[in-house]
Amino acid sequence: MARGGIKVTRLLGQCAKLLTERGQAVSVSLARETLDLYAELNRRQQIGFFLGLLDEFSPDPQAVLAAAQRYAEEPSAERLSELHKLAEPPRQELLRRLNRAPGGTAAILRMREHLLQAARENTALTAVDWDFRHLLSSWFNPGFLQIVRVDWRTPAYLLERIIAHEAVHEIQGWNDLRRRLERDRRCFAFFHPALPDEPLIFVEVALADAMPNAIAPLLNAQAACGDPNRATVAALYSINNCQPGLRGVSLGNFLVKQVVELLAAEFPSLRRFCTLSPIPGFATWLAARLRESLAGRPPAAGRGLEAVVRELGTDLSKVAADPAAALERLEMLRDPLMALCATYLLSAGPEAEKTRDPVARFHLNNGARLERINWRADESKRGLRESLGMMVNYVYEPSAIETNHERFVHDRIAASRQVTSLAIAG
Repeated sequence: MARGGIKVTRLLGQCAKLLTERGQAVSVSLARETLDLYAELNRRQQIGFFLGLLDEFSPDPQAVLAAAQRYAEEPSAERLSELHKLAEPPRQELLRRLNRAPGGTAAILRMREHLLQAARENTALTAVDWDFRHLLSSWFNPGFLQIVRVDWRTPAYLLERIIAHEAVHEIQGWNDLRRRLERDRRCFAFFHPALPDEPLIFVEVALADAMPNAIAPLLNAQAACGDPNRATVAALYSINNCQPGLRGVSLGNFLVKQVVELLAAEFPSLRRFCTLSPIPGFATWLAARLRESLAGRPPAAGRGLEAVVRELGTDLSKVAADPAAALERLEMLRDPLMALCATYLLSAGPEAEKTRDPVARFHLNNGARLERINWRADESKRGLRESLGMMVNYVYEPSAIETNHERFVHDRIAASRQVTSLAIAG
């Protein structure tokens, strides 16, 4: 019996039956029944099912090797096609057939969300996840996606989805949302034809006359509305992925580039496209440095770390417990913390990739330049907990995007002199 019990055994048998069915109508019906069976599984049974996909729906190594040898001896299109068919895991075709069922795409996204959780406990499932990601990358190719401006006229059920999925800067009700959709603001979302009622990813933008250095003014629901036609800066201040099942499927970079193009066309006065971004990995990185021995560190780094330890200790999680007191203590550490943050953001190479800030990776890989580190830019508990209150501006210059992307791929980071001068040498 398969791991997970009778339900998993029955489901895997249904999957095998679905793969052998040739009739289109029957295949759709079987796909729907298969997804219904999956929906009944608990977490333990889901893991058993994914292990079954690994064990029973992988390629036959001997058959693949024999086909590869035949292709090597006779490199014809026919031999290559044979090799391709034998090398492709049968579970890929299974997922294609499941996708034919009504609601199949949404069900597969939920399935992958469960798979990602299971793969944390069993790394062998990475092979199964590769197949999911491979197919989802094709199905959610940006060429199939539609970019939509979200405004106050957008249907209420979609606005509710925006409120629910805002994970960077929580939306405090309808009045807050309405301010974020005023004429000096923009919100754009990607939609897929198979999921017309679910945004995949969305970005919020503020149109202003200067690059923002703090998040509170942008989130102030009572702030006066500015004239967007006089704005010279478009600041992307919140980017949210709405579908956990699409993790690792690149959508954000295409969204950012399209948003820049749309805004440039709508507002010729815009001269700069930037972000006001969190630094969610900084406090974790710094806490690890504080716990390590300071021996062997460059003198400047050593002194900076020593100052932080004296004032805050090594448990930075306590900083957010009392924001008012924390801000007063942090002010005395402004210079060393800014230097340490710049050092963190500018770290490159294989070792840095393990700890690199996820937001920094996203924007730098998209071709942005690290422009400015802003002190006390986010004084919320979350901002203090993640980055001791600091935020970053990344700048997108359309003419430099490709060059900056190439630099990042080769472990070089595009950054302003203002940031590089802060970093600790060594």
